[in-house]
Amino acid sequence: MKVYLLSLATGVLVGAIYALLNVRSPAPPLVALIGLLGILLGEQLPPVLKNFWQGQPVAHSWLEQVKPHMFGPLPKAGSGSPPVQMASIQTAAVQIARDEQR
Repeated sequence: MKVYLLSLATGVLVGAIYALLNVRSPAPPLVALIGLLGILLGEQLPPVLKNFWQGQPVAHSWLEQVKPHMFGPLPKAGSGSPPVQMASIQTAAVQIARDEQR
């Protein structure tokens, strides 16, 4: 869940920076999101159709190809963020602070 909140917070931060710089996003948000959804769904059609034509159940395609690709590895309850990611974020923050002091 933290990954999704971090992603949302990052998006809000980038949007605020765009607004402060008077820069518009490259595409209207609704059109862009619908286009991205179309791309994501379109990527899933070939494996589903291939399995369907080979006589395999569509559920197999969904569980083995579509679901992991569209939703990614969902975090497990209480797992928190991976230490490597947190360490890299902390290292980057320390480096930025050092650069600002110079």
